[in-house]
Amino acid sequence: MTWPPTPASTAALATPAPCYEYWFVLPALSTSARDARNTVRDRLGAWQVPEDTCDDAVLMVSELATNAVLHTDSEQILCGLTLSGERQRLRIELHDGGRTPLRPPEPHADFCQEGGRGLILVRELADRWGTARSTRAEGKVVWAELNSCS
Repeated sequence: MTWPPTPASTAALATPAPCYEYWFVLPALSTSARDARNTVRDRLGAWQVPEDTCDDAVLMVSELATNAVLHTDSEQILCGLTLSGERQRLRIELHDGGRTPLRPPEPHADFCQEGGRGLILVRELADRWGTARSTRAEGKVVWAELNSCS
């Protein structure tokens, strides 16, 4: 290779956009939603994710963690954050080892119900979300993505 690089050789030096990834484990306890919120807020702050995206992510992880804790028979949940694509996409994952159905019911809540709105919030805030069989735990993963994080 010649130095300084010519335009043709400069393309060969291009590196992919950095990908930030962070994983943490929480016990399947009611206090874990608070711990998940705090951890996500701290990590996204360190990654300099814009405040409005951070606020949406914190709300989503809180709802997903609450659902995981309420509906799993596993002892812990695994939470993952991935910021990729030139810091343009944030993916939130919550894995559990429970035997709950892979597909959650379509989110809905009656006016008088105290709960049941968590997945509605996730559906409305996320650009994409869904469930799959977990490759990291024995149960399932519920994930959500936010785009345009920079």
